Amino acid sequence: MMGWIDRFPFKLLLVVALWLAVAPIVPEPHLVEKLRMLAQGTLQRPIDIFDLLLHTTPLVLLALRLWRDAQRRQGRPPQA
Repeated sequence: MMGWIDRFPFKLLLVVALWLAVAPIVPEPHLVEKLRMLAQGTLQRPIDIFDLLLHTTPLVLLALRLWRDAQRRQGRPPQA
């Protein structure tokens, strides 16, 4: 079921995840702004929620890919 993530180019996933994590750099990354809004309870507008999802999705996919690669290196098949 999750085999598609293993076929996704790792370097491309890394670049996209890092790029969206810090974009835009000035005045402050959207991810930092949206996480602060979430912690303060002010993340209410649909555009802000979409922005949070847009900037975190590549990081979640990267974490999932790294976890699956670690499982494979330990000789255990990745779980679906």
